[in-house]
Amino acid sequence: MKVDILVAEIGSTTTVVNAFKGIGTGSPAFIGQGQGPTTVLEGDVNIGLARAIEDLKGSLGVDELSYDKLMATSSAAGGLKMTVHGLVYDMTAKAAKEAALGAGANIHLVTAGRIRPGDIKKIEAIHPNIILIAGGVDYGERDTALANAEKIAALDFDVPVIYAGNVENQEEVRLIFAQKGKSDYLFIVENVYPKIDELNVEPTRRVIQEVFERHIIHAPGMERVKDLVSGHIIPTPGAVMEASKLLKAHIGDLITVDVGGATTDIHSVTEGSEEISRILISPEPTAKRTVEGDLGVYINARNIIDMVGRERIMKTLGFDEETLEKLIEDYAPIPRSPEEFKLVELLTKEAVVISAHRHAGGFRDLYGGSGKKTYAQGKDLTGIRFIVGTGGACTRLPDRVNILKEIARSNIQGAKLLPTDEVKILIDNHYIMASLGVLGLENPEDALLLLEQSLGMEE
Repeated sequence: MKVDILVAEIGSTTTVVNAFKGIGTGSPAFIGQGQGPTTVLEGDVNIGLARAIEDLKGSLGVDELSYDKLMATSSAAGGLKMTVHGLVYDMTAKAAKEAALGAGANIHLVTAGRIRPGDIKKIEAIHPNIILIAGGVDYGERDTALANAEKIAALDFDVPVIYAGNVENQEEVRLIFAQKGKSDYLFIVENVYPKIDELNVEPTRRVIQEVFERHIIHAPGMERVKDLVSGHIIPTPGAVMEASKLLKAHIGDLITVDVGGATTDIHSVTEGSEEISRILISPEPTAKRTVEGDLGVYINARNIIDMVGRERIMKTLGFDEETLEKLIEDYAPIPRSPEEFKLVELLTKEAVVISAHRHAGGFRDLYGGSGKKTYAQGKDLTGIRFIVGTGGACTRLPDRVNILKEIARSNIQGAKLLPTDEVKILIDNHYIMASLGVLGLENPEDALLLLEQSLGMEE
């Protein structure tokens, strides 16, 4: 059997392969999915990829499968590990962090001001895949970013470094890295914070993903995957963001919710309302991602259980203590019994609501000479028209639609800048949003049509 494109999603625990036909014909089709365990521990993720393709053959009922192009997303071996270094935390450090998260990175360290010896030890221990240096508005403060560039260039291991700070420093940063023989590892991009209260994160996001493609070395066997891949390979969360941006341009402002076993990711794509923007304390990016590392419904299930409290769980679900303790003891990645489904749905709802509240901004009262004034701070989600559910929990649990509706329902006091009750719920029924994010980099029209099919929006 011949297909046009395979997209592999190489995850931390599972590798999924999605097959597509009709690309470029105006009638693209998703035809099947296979999966297998990711084989980082076996020393080569290609083993898991081969098993996923074999599983795909079985689901399609074919002995042979050929394809024109292989694309991929990856979050294996901890995903894209980055450290971010800016001047002032609430300004350039925050802007650089937003750029990195939006590209799909996992941020392991953020520093503001001059990097200290303790910071260098942390960077060496993290051994990031990419380091991002920012700092200083254009034609503003210069010395901090230059000092940080010197310390990072002096690291005793090679790592791609992106400089996205004061434009006046670009030539000196190039010279610093050239003197250390590391010019090939330096990437210069536009300032992420060129003026006070102005964000410019998209150029840095694009370069992060380009660097990721060039330096795929963070999981055993990934270099061989890179040789096999004839299209793009980007971080999986970055692919979900790409799909979210593509969809937003077509249907309007949205958030995408991805509840996983280890984390819960929220991707929002909205400029916010004019009313809120007039009282916003500091700028927010149009496309924003937050990742909550304590809210996964498998690896971090016990953490959510502790947040909710066993008494509340038993009261809500009608379980006695013995039943609940048995469910916790036998907790599995995929629920099997009706009781297990009830527990996972409750934990998923908590993960969704808490993550949305952390992602959204809110109101803040400030006092001055003229008295109290109310301002807004953080991301404004009040103009969101759609909530999109992707990932295993938000696409497979029976009560997934009601779970996502809880985001709007939970804003009881109206203190958070969350979506209103008019928001509509869309489900990525085929569970292919990340694949379509990478597919859309080369075939945006096909990716959009496939997204509409998966979301049940086709006319």
